[in-house]
Amino acid sequence: MLMPDGSQLRVAAPPRPLVIWDGDCQFCRRWIERRHAVTKGEVDYATSQEIGDQFPEIPHDEFQRSIVYIDTEGRVFFAAEAAYRSLDRQPAGRWLAWSYDHVPGFAAVSEFGYRLLARNRTSASLVTRLLWGKDVDRPSYYWARKYFLRALGIVYLVAFVSLWTQVDGLIGEEGILPLREFLSFVRQQLGGQAVSFLPTLCWINSSNAFLHFLCGAGTIVSALLIFEIAPAICLAVLFVFYLSLTLAGQTFLSFQWDILLLETGFLSIFLAPWKIWPRRGSELPVSRPALFLLKLLLFKLMVMSGIVKLTSGDDSWGWVNHSLHWSAMTALDYHYWSQPLPTIFAWYADKTPEWFKHFSVAACLFIEIIVPIFIWAPRRLRLIASGLLIFLQLAIAITGNYCFFNLLTIALCLLLIDDVAWRRERVIQTNNGTGSTFSSCFAHQVSTCVAVIVLIAMLPLNSWLIFSAFKTEAEMPKIFERVYERVEPFRLVSGYGLFRVMTKDRGEIVIEGSADGVNWLPYEFKWKPGDVMRAPKWCAPHQPRLDWQMWFAALSSYRENLWFVRMMVCLLQGKPAVIALFEDNPFQKAPPRYVRAKFYRYRFSTTEEHRQTGAWWRRDELGEYFPILSLDDLQRGK
Repeated sequence: MLMPDGSQLRVAAPPRPLVIWDGDCQFCRRWIERRHAVTKGEVDYATSQEIGDQFPEIPHDEFQRSIVYIDTEGRVFFAAEAAYRSLDRQPAGRWLAWSYDHVPGFAAVSEFGYRLLARNRTSASLVTRLLWGKDVDRPSYYWARKYFLRALGIVYLVAFVSLWTQVDGLIGEEGILPLREFLSFVRQQLGGQAVSFLPTLCWINSSNAFLHFLCGAGTIVSALLIFEIAPAICLAVLFVFYLSLTLAGQTFLSFQWDILLLETGFLSIFLAPWKIWPRRGSELPVSRPALFLLKLLLFKLMVMSGIVKLTSGDDSWGWVNHSLHWSAMTALDYHYWSQPLPTIFAWYADKTPEWFKHFSVAACLFIEIIVPIFIWAPRRLRLIASGLLIFLQLAIAITGNYCFFNLLTIALCLLLIDDVAWRRERVIQTNNGTGSTFSSCFAHQVSTCVAVIVLIAMLPLNSWLIFSAFKTEAEMPKIFERVYERVEPFRLVSGYGLFRVMTKDRGEIVIEGSADGVNWLPYEFKWKPGDVMRAPKWCAPHQPRLDWQMWFAALSSYRENLWFVRMMVCLLQGKPAVIALFEDNPFQKAPPRYVRAKFYRYRFSTTEEHRQTGAWWRRDELGEYFPILSLDDLQRGK
């Protein structure tokens, strides 16, 4: 406050900076409690009713109009300026005071907003209660971190065990795409750059035994993470092991959830506490930069998945002529039966009324595009956002087998639930890391610094990826392109966009073998549709990777899927590891002399058809997908 002569109003200097506020204002009381926690004892707080008389230089009506801040030199500040300068000792708050002094218009706008708020304290108090609840303290996330890391450990455990059961048949020495041949080919093509292009531990050893070691060790380390034993170290090891398997897996491990798990796992290294044994009462602080990065990942995942549906040009999502149309929201008319591996509940969902399917499409777009904005909102809006995002994942999981994707996304949503919502904040807040060792605290500080570096490096690239969902034709700037080329082999940052174009037909490949070229027997898969009398199964969170690839193969020719040809040859050769990927082996005594693949159009049966025949599917033969092949043909070079 300036005196008539233009000088700064001064009073007797307090020993520490002092904030004086109106004790009769409930709105002020809530926010002063939060500021008290933010300033961490560096600023004293008192009501004007308590100590106002000690400062006769300050008119009493000023205390009722605004908060008052007195610094250690006795200088007095009011309203917005007082609010900013009281935070001047905190790194995160210094920019406010600096902006007040140096940014044109910032002071005027701040003071206008403060006056507007001060005149409507009752309404502001009501809005605060609605958005934050009873507690407006800065949210803490100790329990969210604990539950998130445990959930991430479960996801890693599922991913490693699931792959372990089928790795021999997929990329083993007698598998469809032998890893040793793949690495040899890459080395021939890239020479000394091969390792930087494919940073996998499998360069050390590409045998079946080493693949089993990676899967088995990953399973054990995942269990350690679940029990909170050396979580940061476990996450680093899990990232390296799963990255090695993902790159070694070639087309069989190229799914978006594999990339999402790696990106999540990498960022989680900086969130995890640096300790060896879980010990109650020694919780390290939650890294805010790491928490921000993981929330940004969830935001990116959801918003991109929603926006690409509208910018893809597929009008079944309701986006027609640059606006949404209720009648055009027909995506779910196809999705339940055309998705890769539907569950039995998808059959029933397909029978719901058209209006409900259209409503579900609109709800999906709303949750994916609008709701993620509230990831950054006050507590109650943030909790509602978390609930809606989790609800969407559960709805998707009920009707479709999307492996560990839904579980991983739900784990990310846990990071939106602060300690107050868990109703266990008092136990953790009293600990606050005071029992942690010096080495743990030092490692935590280093980890936080690295997280800040990662944030600075990745934020522009993530921002561009989100922007690219809105402008699909935009070209990536050269500087971003160079950064992306460096980090892409490590799967550290990626764009996402599930079901941007709805599949409106369902082609299914039925593989058959014959001993004589006349009588043909089908190879039934464990999970994908085949026998029309067999009900759709539920296999999530396990991912049968061959079954999934068969869905993609049906979208194109076998000539575009060389792995399919390799698989057919493996069946002719009777390789046990590949045959084990199927439900059963129709040729127990000897491999077939001939194999072929026929192409069918599949649809869910109607309610009447199911009632009469018991069939869950109906199909129509479309022709040949893969011609008859024998080992003799291979020897002749056919």
